[in-house]
Amino acid sequence: MSHSHSHTTSPSPRILLLSCALTVTFVVLEAIAGIFAHSLALVSDAGHNFADALALLLAYGAAKIAQSPSTPTRSFGYHRATILAALVNALSLVLISLFIFWEAYRRLGATEAVNSHLMIAVAFVALVLNSAITFFLRNSKEDLNARSAYVHMLGDALASVGVIIGGFIILFTGLYWIDSLVSVVIGIFILHSSWGILREATDVLLEAAPKGLSMNAVESIIKTIPGTLAVHDLHVWTISSGMLACSCHVTVSRKTVEDGQQIVKQIVQALKDQLHIGHTTIQIEIEGCDPDELYCAPQ
Repeated sequence: MSHSHSHTTSPSPRILLLSCALTVTFVVLEAIAGIFAHSLALVSDAGHNFADALALLLAYGAAKIAQSPSTPTRSFGYHRATILAALVNALSLVLISLFIFWEAYRRLGATEAVNSHLMIAVAFVALVLNSAITFFLRNSKEDLNARSAYVHMLGDALASVGVIIGGFIILFTGLYWIDSLVSVVIGIFILHSSWGILREATDVLLEAAPKGLSMNAVESIIKTIPGTLAVHDLHVWTISSGMLACSCHVTVSRKTVEDGQQIVKQIVQALKDQLHIGHTTIQIEIEGCDPDELYCAPQ
């Protein structure tokens, strides 16, 4: 049996922490402005920004925890902490959007005047801040934890655009129900942006095959290695973002142990080069053994 390891790095915790501090400061100001402006769109955006602050804080904490070394009881380390943070962030987005829908419905028939000037000004500041944070996180999109924070911030930037547009419509038409409509649009976007993160995080925790990876391709690569006769008990899963693992049993002809080890090295290198699978565990079996099914289920 042989295995290899290859680990990726998490995004800079310093960037996440700084982004969180800036977001929290703005959330307080936006919420106060929303109350004084009687704008549900602003209050909704502040709620989304607050969720973003929590998302950034969770992402920061998870990134720090993920750097902890492996232990005898946690041989893969704490890399899954980032996946748990991404899952919590996605669920928080869903809850925020449901609250926005309820408030928009409740206030749809309200005729309370909305201060469109304040609404536009605050939304513009939010757009600048969220766009800046999104720019800082742009290179971390391959990490699910960082991507959950990135989606939060990108969603806020686009939501701010919606609030600005709604503010101008109210300013020129006096249609205050536009404020509720903009809130609903923000909520729909939040739900849409959170779905992909929620699904991917769930797949990782269920140890499903990595997104976009074909199990047939894994099998084919292994079988192309000279000396390999068959492969079974094949599993491929994600430990954390960018950390793919594979385990399998490979049947070879009756060769020396040295030849078997050479086959293992070639398989490990091929999977790493072609599919970016960096943690591979292979058990060599001699020809004549009874093979199990390709994908065996635990009994």
